[in-house]
Amino acid sequence: MTRTYNVVDADGHILEPLTLWDDYIDPAFRERRPKFVIDGNGKERLTVEGKLLGNPRGIGSLGSVGVRQGQVRLDSLKYADGCKGGFDPHARIPDMELDGIDAAFLYPSLGLFTGAVEAPDLASAMCRAYNRWLADYCKPYPDRLFGVAMLPMQSVELAMAEMRFAREKLGMRGGFLRPNPYHGKKMLSDPMYEPFWQLAEDLEFSIGFHEGSTNAMPTVGVDRFENDRAARHMISHTMEMMLVALSVIWGGIVDRHPKLRVAFLESGGGWIAPWLDRMDRHFDDKGFNDTAPKIRPSELFQRNCWISFEPVENSIAVLADYIGPHKIMWATDYPHQDGFFPGAPQMVRDRLGPLSSAAKHQVMAGGALGFYGVN
Repeated sequence: MTRTYNVVDADGHILEPLTLWDDYIDPAFRERRPKFVIDGNGKERLTVEGKLLGNPRGIGSLGSVGVRQGQVRLDSLKYADGCKGGFDPHARIPDMELDGIDAAFLYPSLGLFTGAVEAPDLASAMCRAYNRWLADYCKPYPDRLFGVAMLPMQSVELAMAEMRFAREKLGMRGGFLRPNPYHGKKMLSDPMYEPFWQLAEDLEFSIGFHEGSTNAMPTVGVDRFENDRAARHMISHTMEMMLVALSVIWGGIVDRHPKLRVAFLESGGGWIAPWLDRMDRHFDDKGFNDTAPKIRPSELFQRNCWISFEPVENSIAVLADYIGPHKIMWATDYPHQDGFFPGAPQMVRDRLGPLSSAAKHQVMAGGALGFYGVN
């Protein structure tokens, strides 16, 4: 790459156009493709396999960045009227320029629900269609917009096939998985997933874990707060990420694959230090470490893992010193409701005050470049 990257959004989002699966899905799956519908409460939803997916309040909120600043009225927003940069790369670039963002790595919006699709062949077809569209979205700005592939982990074999397609045919550097269990209660350290992790290591294909606001997949703890949407959001994003981090690190995935790159996204970052400390404490306790990896958990994190902080987290400078600034990323979450635009990069800088210039650069750009393998 010839471009200089000083500010990198490690976890932005796109908004899938209403016609994505009409235009991009393989013909054999056209009748089974996702469809946009209006539910019985007059809300826009996505229907797949006869199930309604997405927020019961409607999917219009997915493009409602600016709600925090009072710039958008959430109750009246239709999905198609969401933030234009989510749909159109040419509209996104001026928004990136406004914040001085050199590059953005892009995750789905509606695609966050794909893990809830039960039929592996349909999930695979949806991922293939999405990844084709995402490659087209990024194509006009290949040194600024980077697509992160959607992978159908409903089938290990199909997920591996999509990984190969995304890496070898589309040139993508990484893929996205939900942290939630895909096959009942099996965690991703289960032996059934070992071929997937081996291929990701062989292809130098980064894996980013990203939660989604749907309980259609198994989600820890949300049953205890059935009537509190905010509590469920807090629980699902952070606690599911803590569990998958445990699976990745303590469960031995990165112990077995020394070149694998894994990141924990959109769940806050402050929890990682005490979580690593707790793993290390059990690693050192001979009464507990019969299932431990061969290498100390905090060392495995340093070798293989990254974590993304939100721009409002006041612990970021302290933890940059503790876990290393090169292991930290940040994200706008643009164009989602809980995203930060404009102003996210400056919010991060304001919280990095005591760090050196070199450390600040690692947080602002170096961490993301290292995780995604951009040289």
